[in-house]
Amino acid sequence: MSLKQRFLSKDKLIGSWLTMYHPSIADIMATSGFDWITIDMEHSSISTNEAQILLSIMQNQSCPCLIRVAKNDEVLIKKAMDIGADGVIVPNIKNAVDAKQAINHMKYPPTGTRGVGLYRAQKYGYGFEEYKNWLENKSTLILQIEHIDAVNNIEEILLIDGIDAYIIGPYDLSASMGKPGKFDDSDVIEAISKVKKACLKHNKSLGFHEVSSNPDNLIKKFKEGFDYAAFSLDFFFLADMARDGIKKIRGSLNV
Repeated sequence: MSLKQRFLSKDKLIGSWLTMYHPSIADIMATSGFDWITIDMEHSSISTNEAQILLSIMQNQSCPCLIRVAKNDEVLIKKAMDIGADGVIVPNIKNAVDAKQAINHMKYPPTGTRGVGLYRAQKYGYGFEEYKNWLENKSTLILQIEHIDAVNNIEEILLIDGIDAYIIGPYDLSASMGKPGKFDDSDVIEAISKVKKACLKHNKSLGFHEVSSNPDNLIKKFKEGFDYAAFSLDFFFLADMARDGIKKIRGSLNV
């Protein structure tokens, strides 16, 4: 079953985020049991060339790889797909027009308006027909709901056909409400609840990016009714283990 179909089927998928460029990090993440990994090209310094290398490494380990592009932009989405991403996560969707634009930027005509070129995704020209069929039927498009405008327009967004899943971006959503990082605020909780109820009503797959590396927090998100989740990100896995370990050691030795 393709990753797209697994999202559409509301499988309990667990992914993660890659923000640092190093082949070994990609290799480690790809062999850790995640259902997919997202390369973050919005809030990182990863270049297109580096992303292609990371994609190749993780896909060679049979780990599907998405790219979170910097914005809902024709060129950025086209490049992400041409270098071979299994799909894209598009940030800061605010309304139905934005949602339709994301589809247009990703899909070839007649579904979308993406320019047609030959590169890694199309096996440098030798797999164009195969890629064309895959793009239409198996590529994955996820939209981020991370602005209060998107919450207020969620019903019209969900009526746009061609989106495979949605994911809450908690930091930007809370920031758009003037309450950055205040996830326990009643207004932020209510905004997320509104999106959850709408997705349930329309039978759409909704996920949450739980940035904490504490597994209990992610388990809680599933119990709250989210269909899938992204579990933390590379630098938190590294930093939290190092900091917690040294704290425990120093406490034990009183040094």
